[in-house]
Formats: sequence, C-alpha cells, structure tokens
Amino acid sequence: MRFELSYTQITVYALILSVLFDMLINKDSMLATLRFWLSYGIIVPFQLVTNWWLTSRGIVMYNPDSIIGLRVAGAPIEDLIFGFAMILAVMAMWEMLLRKKALS
Repeated sequence: MRFELSYTQITVYALILSVLFDMLINKDSMLATLRFWLSYGIIVPFQLVTNWWLTSRGIVMYNPDSIIGLRVAGAPIEDLIFGFAMILAVMAMWEMLLRKKALS
C-alpha cells in the first residue's frame, strides 16, 4: 500500500502546523507582530519573482494532478502558502530560541 500526499495537502499541513506552533508553543505569536508582517512583505516580492523565473523557463514544473491550479506569477498558489508557513515557522523558532538563550 502506497501513501501519497499532493502538494496541496502538504501545503495545508505545513500551514496548520506552523500556525499551531506559533500560537501554542511559541509564547508570543509572530502573527500578532508588525515585524513579522513587514518581514513577510519584504520576502513575498522576491518569492514571486523567483517563482515566475523558475516556472516560466520550465526549470520547475508541477504535476497538474497535485495542485489546485490557481497560479500567481506562474507558480501554484500552494507555493505562496508554503512560503508563508516556512517563514512563519522559522521566525517563530528563531524567537523561541532567542528567548531560551536569554533565560539561560
């Protein structure tokens, strides 16, 4: 028996886990801070340009059966959601580790 997840499913799971980690494990939610949203606002344009460049040249291709089909800058919407989850998780972990270091 083979168990496979689509890119959409992986993206949704990553988003849920990142938000739960940020809200429940990380004591100060990054989602409630201006610095997170400013950082994300700086990162997103570069992600869009990179996604467009990679997909428009055929360097990265997506299986149509594994994505919703909605695209932004040539890449599936899942890429934006996954990027959001990744940035949130990394920033939340960074903050948590900084607090642990300050307490020790």
